[in-house]
Amino acid sequence: MAKYDDASWHYGGNYPIGLSNKNASTHIGMFLTWCINNDLISEEQMEDSKEDIENVKTRKSTGAEFLINNCDEKFTDLDLNKIGNQFAKDYYSLSEKSSFSNKYADYLDDYAKILNNGSAEIDLYKVEDTWENYDLLKPTLDIRYKQWKEFIVKP
Repeated sequence: MAKYDDASWHYGGNYPIGLSNKNASTHIGMFLTWCINNDLISEEQMEDSKEDIENVKTRKSTGAEFLINNCDEKFTDLDLNKIGNQFAKDYYSLSEKSSFSNKYADYLDDYAKILNNGSAEIDLYKVEDTWENYDLLKPTLDIRYKQWKEFIVKP
């Protein structure tokens, strides 16, 4: 199992005092929401979490809530299907940049630029887990996914 991100990695370090641990799931949850809405979720998750996936799709709950309730705060390769994992590996990368993210951007760079005005990473935790923020981020994720599909299908 490969782990892309884990909320506990964030609130276990230099996390802002007094901020809810849930805030460490917001950035992960927004990416997971996008994956759910683009049918990049794994068969296992679809079987085990069908109702909760539908709740995210209908905006009754957020991706961060899904992450906390269905993934034990961990975003792993078990949560996505084959294409979802290939995209996450190239774009979500927290440690090593891929050739795709070197050319375009990685997820956290885009997230900070759009939702945090490019501020320092520690401020990422102060982004509110709202559908309005997701709606601001979604068009960039759509663009990156399109770029990624074109990037991997090199002529």
